[in-house]
Amino acid sequence: MTNIDPREAASALSDIDSIVRRVRQSRIYNVASLILIMWGVLVFAGNIASFLSPRTAGYGWLAVYVAGIAGSFVISTVSYPRTGIRTFDFRLLVAFLLFIAFGIFSSVWLGHFTPRQMGTFWTIYFMLVYTIAGLWAGEAFVAIGLSIIALTLIGYFYIGNAFDLWMAFVNGGGLILGGLWMRRS
Repeated sequence: MTNIDPREAASALSDIDSIVRRVRQSRIYNVASLILIMWGVLVFAGNIASFLSPRTAGYGWLAVYVAGIAGSFVISTVSYPRTGIRTFDFRLLVAFLLFIAFGIFSSVWLGHFTPRQMGTFWTIYFMLVYTIAGLWAGEAFVAIGLSIIALTLIGYFYIGNAFDLWMAFVNGGGLILGGLWMRRS
């Protein structure tokens, strides 16, 4: 057995801690990327449905949210034994439902938003959460959130009647690309 001085021990422990953090972030990114890609496909479909049939868009978005919540739960449950990372549990479900309730209260009862304003509000509202989560979970979330917010605002102010089509590619496509980017990180 070799003797190790306190500085070498501290350095070795710091290296181990750094490796543990990178492995944990990699596992979080792996599971989160699947969820982002799934939500991206759903949001893309929701925006295309809104573009093609604006009168029934509310039903389409309800289906997107139900499928997204169920899919997030399934991905979390299936990946947990392999990764040890629980990304969607009862507390997150309650937090998500409270988040949605506050968004509905703000956009429907207080705001009386037009469909275009509604699409902009909900995208920015969700991306704010991704951006804030990124302060703890990793810079990929911050980059995804801020990029989609910026492109949403460009679309809101400069894209005409094709706004929902724009949002399919910006929001849905952005989530898909962000999920693919996280998979390679």
